[in-house]
Amino acid sequence: MTEPVTTGTEVPTGTANKVFPPLDPTTLAPQLVWLTITFVALYFLLKKIAIPRIGGVIEERQNRIQRDIDAAEKLKDEVNGAMKAYEKSLADARGNATAIARSNHEKLTAETDRERAAVEAATNKKLADAEARITEMKQKALASVGEIASEIAGPVIKQLTGKDVSADEVKRALNPGAGE
Repeated sequence: MTEPVTTGTEVPTGTANKVFPPLDPTTLAPQLVWLTITFVALYFLLKKIAIPRIGGVIEERQNRIQRDIDAAEKLKDEVNGAMKAYEKSLADARGNATAIARSNHEKLTAETDRERAAVEAATNKKLADAEARITEMKQKALASVGEIASEIAGPVIKQLTGKDVSADEVKRALNPGAGE
């Protein structure tokens, strides 16, 4: 006889009274033995191979992090040292610039004072010379005024009065205190 053909969803007729194998109490002891053997093998496999590798990776990562932190600290110290050196050189440069500016200011002030004194001395000399010339010209002008007045006064008096007056009389009339 031929066995009947079943479709994929049908249960064969001869196996309807069997229990699901993992839940079958008759096969429980061998299942527990194999479960124990599998977990013991996994435990030793993890303990000897996987956990040391993971521990090595974690330790290497920790070492790398520590090296990076140490390198960062070293670079930070170098940067701080460079900044201090830069600030010191900047302060020195400012001090030097201030000293140079002060020195140049003092030199220029002294030179300006010297030039001002020389210009003032030259101006005072020219002023004194001009005042002396003015005084001399004034005295000459005042001296010649008397002569000019006496030369002009004679003909003017002659024209106005019709009388001839001598030069001595005109001089005595113009300078009343000089003839006495």
